[in-house]
Amino acid sequence: MAFFEVDGQALHYIDQGSGPAVLLAGSYLWDQAMWAPQIAALSAHYRVIALDLWGHGESGRLPEGTASLDDIARQALALLDHLDIDRVTLVGLSVGGMWGVRLALSAPQRLNGLVLMDTYVGVEPEPTRQYYFSLFKQIEESGAISEQLLDIVVPIFFRPGIDRASALYQDFRAKLAGYSAEHLRESIVPMGRITFGRDDLLPRLGELNAATTLVVCGDQDKPRPPSEAREMAELIGCPNVLVPEAGHISNLENPSFVTDTLLKFLAGLK
Repeated sequence: MAFFEVDGQALHYIDQGSGPAVLLAGSYLWDQAMWAPQIAALSAHYRVIALDLWGHGESGRLPEGTASLDDIARQALALLDHLDIDRVTLVGLSVGGMWGVRLALSAPQRLNGLVLMDTYVGVEPEPTRQYYFSLFKQIEESGAISEQLLDIVVPIFFRPGIDRASALYQDFRAKLAGYSAEHLRESIVPMGRITFGRDDLLPRLGELNAATTLVVCGDQDKPRPPSEAREMAELIGCPNVLVPEAGHISNLENPSFVTDTLLKFLAGLK
């Protein structure tokens, strides 16, 4: 395991393989292990970096003063500096794409390519934002994600037809149920508020390099539906790929399709 201290906390990451650098940035409530199928395939040809969001996996708690996704992007850039990586292809899923776009806009010279997966950089629709914030309030007050809340939250991440007895579903549910009150209040809830209280970057998507950008979305993604992916791809002017039989964590519900899509995209970059 490797750690990099930034803003007073230890950021955990893995660094595997050699070649052109690829940074994998994952979803809220998931750690870098969500990329296991892609890390195994990509690291045969590329140097793959995958980090744990604050309060997730082995990373430390959300640092004091971290108040926006721009802060997360700045911290990730500091990690790239620490690793002497001048240019990287960033693959960001969900919140990873939300802060990934901020990194791309603030330091375009550092990117070879950008893949935005199951994400949206516009503001959260107000009814959804209010709903999520009400869940955060419940979690903060109770210090736990109750059984009732687990039954609401866990299915959000998967396609409707997923086998709820599967290891993928049950392991994720068990992980959420195991968070301590301190962990939830110090990192998980505030990170959620940062994510779903984000500002609007849709007007700036035209600044991205359309030739080196790809938008990907599970065809059954509920929280970040394909309509949002199409909207972003049109604003960027880049291709948009739908992942069949996949929900929000599309890279785990259809790993071979996503891995093949990433390998083709990476091979096409100069």
